[in-house]
Amino acid sequence: MEHLDSGSDSISQVELTVTPLICGLPDDIALFCLARVPRKYHVNLRCVSRRWRDLVCSEEWRSYRRKHKLDETWIYAFCRDKFEQVCCYVLDPNSSGRCWKPIQGPPPRILKRKGIGFEVLGKKIYLLGGCGWSEDATNEVYCYDTSRNTWSGAAPLSTARCYFACEVLDEKIYAIGGLGSNSSNPHTWDTYDPCTDDWKSHSDPNIVPEIQDSIVMDGKIYIRCGTCAVTSHVYAVVYEPSSGTWQHADADMVSGWRGPAVVVDGTLYVLDQSSGTRLIMWQKETREWVPVGRLSPLRTRPPCQMVAIGKNVFVVGKGLSTVVINVGNAGNIGGVMMSSSIPKLTSDDDVVSCKCLAI
Repeated sequence: MEHLDSGSDSISQVELTVTPLICGLPDDIALFCLARVPRKYHVNLRCVSRRWRDLVCSEEWRSYRRKHKLDETWIYAFCRDKFEQVCCYVLDPNSSGRCWKPIQGPPPRILKRKGIGFEVLGKKIYLLGGCGWSEDATNEVYCYDTSRNTWSGAAPLSTARCYFACEVLDEKIYAIGGLGSNSSNPHTWDTYDPCTDDWKSHSDPNIVPEIQDSIVMDGKIYIRCGTCAVTSHVYAVVYEPSSGTWQHADADMVSGWRGPAVVVDGTLYVLDQSSGTRLIMWQKETREWVPVGRLSPLRTRPPCQMVAIGKNVFVVGKGLSTVVINVGNAGNIGGVMMSSSIPKLTSDDDVVSCKCLAI
């Protein structure tokens, strides 16, 4: 009996020695205060104490900021430099001196790989698969924790892939099509569930290996698979999550999807780079593509990628030269859309993909 009492006393002493987040305040009030610190200062919060570091790097922190509409969205760019090596950058669009900044480099073994998938889920960035001149497609996955600023290995793909589509739907990562080692059945896709930390493989004959672009719109994944050499028609398929099947996408909608695409408030915007750069949008009601306006050739540096935060569309080109357009108020002068810009890097890195991540 004396032994049990001694154990209880020890537990009580441990509980009493837990350091509060802020001395003199209950932790819930401390969290209320700390969560309002702008994201750019979170790196400083991590240095205060172990408890603050664990809090700022936790899922609780991200969920609390999101629930109370305190989360801030940054843009991450996956690029390839002049040495053909992988590199990543980050942009805080609300910073007074907006500029792209490099983030800690990916693992050395993947720097030369091509055809890598790039996706974000939660507070992590994922680099998936890829291949090289002397390396077949791989199933390796690496993730970058944006809260901790660290890279680590992650659960491998079910199927080795490169040059494939990557999207997030219903809090799962989809790795679709592409080229891989499973030549006996190229019509496959994998899904990653972070709750179980594993991948599941699926198959559908409508998926083709050659994939050029992908988007998520109206709760469905659309895959643009390329253009028919004979008819010049764009081939695309759409994933219906309710049935778990892929079907041919609407031909009228797909006809104008011939460049980087982004969805804003359920509306699809495409950057037409065939002659200069102009933004077009798909009008669901009239089922037609409508021009929004041209972008200044002095500001855009094709080939470009697009990403959106709210109604602001970021057109990111070579060297991370960036043009920002508010599609909710897209005025133009002489047919050229009004926009703001973010300076390019001193280097001419090619932008492979851009994604948003909110904390």
